[in-house]
Amino acid sequence: MVHLSARSDAAYQNDYHHKLRGRIWNALEDTPYDDRHDNGEPPGFAYSNPFPPHDMEAGDDRKLLVSSPDEELLANVAADLLDDRELNIGEMPFHVDDVSSLEPDVGEPGTEGTIESGTGVLVRIPQWKADDYGIKPDGDEAIFWQPEHTMEPFITQVENNLDQKHNRFCPDYLPGPSDTDYELFDSYELIKTFAIPVTVTTGQEMTYVLSKWRFEYQVRDDDHRRHLNLALDTGIGERNGLGLGFLNITNV
Repeated sequence: MVHLSARSDAAYQNDYHHKLRGRIWNALEDTPYDDRHDNGEPPGFAYSNPFPPHDMEAGDDRKLLVSSPDEELLANVAADLLDDRELNIGEMPFHVDDVSSLEPDVGEPGTEGTIESGTGVLVRIPQWKADDYGIKPDGDEAIFWQPEHTMEPFITQVENNLDQKHNRFCPDYLPGPSDTDYELFDSYELIKTFAIPVTVTTGQEMTYVLSKWRFEYQVRDDDHRRHLNLALDTGIGERNGLGLGFLNITNV
């Protein structure tokens, strides 16, 4: 957790993603993680928005969470933020007051809890899968998931995406999310869907349709515990490197 204080009055910027991503990647420059930048693979980290998400006055406190299954990656980010305590996220100027370590865990088998998406979740359905879900293809681009598409494609795409992360960040001999006979979450409560413009690279802006969720879970076994904790560490859905799909445990 990064503890911040506003250096001046500022309006809250909902389009913080690109600027904050740039600072994190700058922190990983010249480290073993530098080659993950824009290589098309899951980056192995996710992050929250600066919260609470309100306009601020000089001296106001804000917090930022950065998560990863790799403690060394987090250590590099923390060291950089403590070395250069000026953190400008677009037009929001902050000072890094402190960095502290958290170890969220969904709990041992049998534990019940609630997880919420702290930032919007991006799920896109490939055109070649549209017919499988009864969705009419529209052009050549992937289709942003929306409630009228039903839950099946959302659940499938989230699981497939987490499989990729499991294959990359967990030992090969351990079963991934799709190797189990239960779903990742017991229930899926849609809070809202919304569209926002996101700068995906310098000079390129796209409008993403995102969704926010509340998930209930009961930990089935040690494998399920690992899968849920991996989701906490890496985020769910796509473009976690832009801060999308960040998760919080809200009740255990």
